[in-house]
Amino acid sequence: MSTKKLKIIDYGMGNVGSVKLAFQKLGTNVEISDNLNQLSKADALVLPGVGAFPQAVQNFENRDLFNFLNEQIIVKKKPILGICLGMQLMAKESLEMGKTNGLGWFDAKVIPIKPSVNCRAPHVGWNNVYFLREDDFFKNIDSGSNFYFDHSYKFICNYEASILGVCEYEQKIVSVIRNGHIIGAQFHPEKSQRNGLKILRSYLNFVENYYIENF
Repeated sequence: MSTKKLKIIDYGMGNVGSVKLAFQKLGTNVEISDNLNQLSKADALVLPGVGAFPQAVQNFENRDLFNFLNEQIIVKKKPILGICLGMQLMAKESLEMGKTNGLGWFDAKVIPIKPSVNCRAPHVGWNNVYFLREDDFFKNIDSGSNFYFDHSYKFICNYEASILGVCEYEQKIVSVIRNGHIIGAQFHPEKSQRNGLKILRSYLNFVENYYIENF
């Protein structure tokens, strides 16, 4: 069981309950909150999400989450895991329903998946995720493991060193990103059964080791 306080950010964009249940299966103590004072007491955060990028940004603005997260993650350097839309919000901008600015933690933008004969949009279902380099985050997880995806927009990252994993969906789709203590997964670990739980366990282990090594 993790000794660190983990909190899931509720900003009104879905699936927080299923993410909490997945972490609880691992025996960890996790809380869902939309209260900034409560969230500030966390050692590590999880930013899930489903739905439209512009609506998520509006919800962020209504809750002052941009300022809060930049203080917690960039200034105080607390670990965070973004899931699906939560990962996409870490980009500089999205082109969903026009141009909308994101958190800007990665030199990246979010663009539509263009459907074709062998590539449907939205991208829904199971795909193998292949790791591009060795990373402690993937300890005990095999490259090529299956994860569950459900998204219509993809993450285009200009800095290749930030990309840890991709899946093949006619073209490569960025599936795992990392910039130090900031990690994102395009797929849904909470819906990915055993492999998904391995990813969440890896995040918990990462948080424990991060505080041992840095504080």
